[in-house]
Amino acid sequence: MRSYLLNRLWQSALTLVLATIVVFLGVRALPGDPALAFAGEERDPASLAALRERLGLDDSIIVQYGKFVLGALQGDFGSSTRTGIPVSTMIATALPVTIELSLLAMLVAVVLGVSTGVVAAVRRGRPAEWFANGLALLGLSVPNFWLGLIAILYLSVGLGVFPASGFVPLTQNPIDNLHHLVLPALVLGTGIAAVVMRQTRSAMLDSLGADYIRTARAKGVSPRGVIGRHALRNSLVVVTTIVGLQLGILISGAVVTEGIFSLPGFGKMTIDAVFQRDYPVLQGVVLVTATAYIVINFLVDLAYSLIDPRIRVAGEPA
Repeated sequence: MRSYLLNRLWQSALTLVLATIVVFLGVRALPGDPALAFAGEERDPASLAALRERLGLDDSIIVQYGKFVLGALQGDFGSSTRTGIPVSTMIATALPVTIELSLLAMLVAVVLGVSTGVVAAVRRGRPAEWFANGLALLGLSVPNFWLGLIAILYLSVGLGVFPASGFVPLTQNPIDNLHHLVLPALVLGTGIAAVVMRQTRSAMLDSLGADYIRTARAKGVSPRGVIGRHALRNSLVVVTTIVGLQLGILISGAVVTEGIFSLPGFGKMTIDAVFQRDYPVLQGVVLVTATAYIVINFLVDLAYSLIDPRIRVAGEPA
């Protein structure tokens, strides 16, 4: 287990280094000059030269990358070229919004996806499976932006059950915070629930056809025990992988949902940084997202041995 842990830490560190290179070069591959975008209509040569020097754009790519990495290691991503606010402060304000939305959406996805997946596998060939498959197909087919608009139209404007937009911090009012995030979480979690459902159903069907399930039934284990303690537990390895990957995608891909519901999360910050050629903000947002994705995948790998102790990790028994 220790060798596996060290190996995964080394791989994660290497992946993070490669991510910093891709983020740094990718941001600079965007068309346009950030100095020109920042200067606005006052583009006299002297002002542009002073601005480029202040932003460090006249340094070589290697020097700029070195400054970027050293600053990132200290939690310093520079300051926004548009507002002058430190990027770390902007991230600390927006990141909790996206994380809370992603966790709520994943909770919706796991509850709906696992439960319907188990029902579809246990009730194979029956109306319950057809209904669950229909819901999964609907969830995969309907775009988030359309579902979000329909939800706002009927649940917010029509019935007034949920607010159509806005955000209340959790520390300010937990009830209002949850009230504002329930609808976006339902919209965002629907598509993920469809993916979790399909994977849960497939893994459950494999488990239910295994020899140890037949042995458990022959020993007189109750149907609920066979499904819960044996089939579902062994199916959770696949489900955990999907949930980990989808959680990373949620943190980086909630742009559309945050835009529809006017949530001040990473989505709005990323879009604004792209259009404004705000290098420091864009670098900070993408790097934090990549780091979160790497950490989530690392935790998912470690969770395998907790779910199923028979799994061999790096050639050793877990």
